Amino acid sequence: MTVIAKPEPGVRALVDAPALLPAAIAKPELISVEQAKAMDVARITDLFKAHLNPGQLHFMKLLGFHKVKIERAEGMFYIDQNGREILDFFGGFGSLAFGHNHPRILDARRRFQEEKRQEIAIAFMSQYAAALAHNIATCSPGDLDMVFLGSSGSEAMEAAVKLAERAAGPKRPKVVYAENSFHGKTKGVLAITDGQLYRAEFKVADNAVRVPFADIDAVEHLFKCDPEIGVIVLETIQGGGGIIQAPAQYWQKLRALCDQYGVLWVADEVQCGYGRSGRFYAFEHYGVVPDVTALAKSLGGGKAAVGAMIAKRDVYMKAYGTPKTAMIHAMATFGGMGEACVTAIEALNVLYDEGLIDNAASTGDYLLQRLQALKAKYPKIVKDVRGKGFMIGLEFHDFSQTLPMVLRPVVSVLDDKLKGSLSGFVGSLLLRDYDVLVAFTEYNRNVIRLEPPLICQREHVDRFVDAFDSLLSRGIVAIVKDFVKSQVR
Repeated sequence: MTVIAKPEPGVRALVDAPALLPAAIAKPELISVEQAKAMDVARITDLFKAHLNPGQLHFMKLLGFHKVKIERAEGMFYIDQNGREILDFFGGFGSLAFGHNHPRILDARRRFQEEKRQEIAIAFMSQYAAALAHNIATCSPGDLDMVFLGSSGSEAMEAAVKLAERAAGPKRPKVVYAENSFHGKTKGVLAITDGQLYRAEFKVADNAVRVPFADIDAVEHLFKCDPEIGVIVLETIQGGGGIIQAPAQYWQKLRALCDQYGVLWVADEVQCGYGRSGRFYAFEHYGVVPDVTALAKSLGGGKAAVGAMIAKRDVYMKAYGTPKTAMIHAMATFGGMGEACVTAIEALNVLYDEGLIDNAASTGDYLLQRLQALKAKYPKIVKDVRGKGFMIGLEFHDFSQTLPMVLRPVVSVLDDKLKGSLSGFVGSLLLRDYDVLVAFTEYNRNVIRLEPPLICQREHVDRFVDAFDSLLSRGIVAIVKDFVKSQVR
């Protein structure tokens, strides 16, 4: 640095100042959108293993799913790198009520973008969040009219349980949940998600009490004996448990018991709600209304991540009804984002305009009937078919029971270790040989889970059931051999 010392009066000193800006930051080797689109399966696999989930890749390889690169999706179908159309009876665990890329939903999103409307407006009231909350409340029965908007089912359930716990009060902190329940993987609801796989060694909240699902006597006993119980949280139809339902009288007695003992009932409708069961909420089949419920999955129209908690006004006001308490659980940064709300608004309109709830009821009944016929045709393989609308579980017998009589005693000692193997074999071969995608359940691994989009028609049901029939007709021994061959190719 050069400085002219003692300048003459009126003469400015000259300084060679150091550079104030650092050298330009070099751009790292990033993948562009077009490069991502052009990736082949091998490259995708390498990146998945390196940066996402190597352990999950193991299971994808077992099923043969790692060989598929989806290029696009439309309606009931995925289209892979070879132009193969894959019939989607998985439906993203119920998140694709409208199928893939519904044109009305795409158009609503396109117009939002072209008009450069606001996406994040935390400082201001959002017309889109307000309209979506109104629509959800309008679709909800009884006094369910206060809405919290989030981005996922777990977030919606966190909000539901927190609200119910606050409304129940500090003297009643205990929360009842059911065996084989699934309410999310985030830290709070992990305490009421009944799966050791997900809980692992995490420290979960110690105020949760477990009961058998659909056992109203167990619930009544708890309510009578423990005055600290303030909340009960239940899936109306258990998804991860294997598509398990309780009878109508269970829900009606539950509502009466909650009223009698002042316990708040939270109904988890994240998977079974939004028309999937043939009613907007599955609990509507039983003529009852919970105090709090939650939606997600298809609420975002298959194009946005949207979840919602819906509560009765009096319950909401007990928890957050004053200026002092209003911000305890207000919307997060991405709750009520503009385009997500617009997507959900249009999706709700499509749901009713196209009669998709009615279709879930009628075509879902047709699917059940056809699957029950398969159960009768293959009684040594198919143990049970159950569900409502387009939320159906198909359960296989334990592996040993599907084999010839002479092999059963030998194999039966391995049944626990082999649970889920037949579901995996069938799911893998349905994709490989019949271009059909199905899902599985977390706790009862002998169950194949069927949650096709609500746009599913009888022709799609026939294609799926005919494929399933053809596969089962091979017999278990041939199915096992075919699967083994697929692993060595």
